[in-house]
Amino acid sequence: MEADIIVDLQYGDCGKGKITHQLCKGGDYTHVLRYNGSGNAGHTIIHNGKQFVTHCIPAGVFFGIKSIIGPGCVVNPDQFFDEIEELERNGISTEGLVYIAENAHVIMDSHLHEDQGDEKIGTTKQGNGPAYRDKYARDGIRAKTLPCFEGYLINIYDEFHQSEDVKILCEGAQGFGLDIDWGDYPFVTSSHCTSAGALLNGIPPRAVRNVWGVAKVYETYVGAKSFEPDEEIFKMIRYHGKEYGATTGRPRQCNWMNVDLLKKAADINGVTHLVFNKVDILRQVNRWKVIENDDVLDFNSEEGMKDFLIKELDDIEVFFSDNPNSI
Repeated sequence: MEADIIVDLQYGDCGKGKITHQLCKGGDYTHVLRYNGSGNAGHTIIHNGKQFVTHCIPAGVFFGIKSIIGPGCVVNPDQFFDEIEELERNGISTEGLVYIAENAHVIMDSHLHEDQGDEKIGTTKQGNGPAYRDKYARDGIRAKTLPCFEGYLINIYDEFHQSEDVKILCEGAQGFGLDIDWGDYPFVTSSHCTSAGALLNGIPPRAVRNVWGVAKVYETYVGAKSFEPDEEIFKMIRYHGKEYGATTGRPRQCNWMNVDLLKKAADINGVTHLVFNKVDILRQVNRWKVIENDDVLDFNSEEGMKDFLIKELDDIEVFFSDNPNSI
């Protein structure tokens, strides 16, 4: 078995779906595994010139790769079948490709109702938090108990460990800054957003080959805490970057990239490759800045900022990408 892991190094919304799509296009994966989150995620993917936003179904489906929603996820049945229908309606075949781990947990109507009352954290109100709480309280509902999922269930152990030449791409959701353990608690999500979260889905550590970290050249955040400085430049970045949530449509707060958070995330996740997305957005506003040790560092050019980041991440293979172009 071999496995590559995709992990967001900031607060989500960094373009993991684009990286998943590109790696699927150029790789030889037998499976794509979503390893955390669910309906609170929104991965924007351009496939054959058409835009798709996936929430729970892994991006391997666009290339005919078996795509599994892992046990680290929670699943809303209505959303799952709506997404299946939307993909089929737009010419993406899902038959025999999309599966749910038997031991994944289910988002029930009661979870959705409860989550509507959140005002403290600023959740997407998709029911994830209450569903994960019930999972760990040993009071949850597993996918294998729902008749509607018949034909979509899969045993992860049998699939990954009883077969030969298994090559898995692990597609994460949200980001390191939102991780339940490592994020800015309590302004976090309810699942494990790190590369270690992928291992909880039945991936042995010795199988991990590459860890692809994904970040923007600036930061965005959606939630209840104050994140964006009161400066006009961040409104410009939001406008040019179209920084609105793929799931909720809420405007994302913007700030300069925090290099200390980035390096911490890269260290903890064991990142081997790092893709910086949306370089063209800073190019449009003609500002090149990062935050390090609580100070804002100002660069004279795009090249100056890139050189700085490559030096700071000298043991990682670094790529810079415009939006929505490939790596």
